[in-house]
Amino acid sequence: MRLELVPLPSADVERSKAFYADRVGFTLDHDVEPGNGMRVVQLTPPGSGCSIVIGVGISAPDAAPVQNLHLVVDDLEAVRATLLGNGVEVSAVSDLGGGIRHAYFSDPDGNSWVLQQISRPDAP
Repeated sequence: MRLELVPLPSADVERSKAFYADRVGFTLDHDVEPGNGMRVVQLTPPGSGCSIVIGVGISAPDAAPVQNLHLVVDDLEAVRATLLGNGVEVSAVSDLGGGIRHAYFSDPDGNSWVLQQISRPDAP
């Protein structure tokens, strides 16, 4: 089993598409309208095997936001700086101990993300 697609609620598909593609740096995989008023926009984080999907007919208009999706990164400061430079509001870095550090951001619909960096000690 593989998790490959996470649907996210979106009140404005164009706004969400621009946020993820232009500001966060996800790759736009496709934007299609298969009929019956449906629209499917799929985007993938760089290096990820799992994508997100937004669109019309994807989730209920009053669906609750998805919370705390994790994006695992090698260099938290670099990713945070890039996002800040692209106009994304990102929290300060939190050190959770044990080599785990997080920073947080949300999309315009309140779907929230965690940038996670885990430092692993070198193997003996």
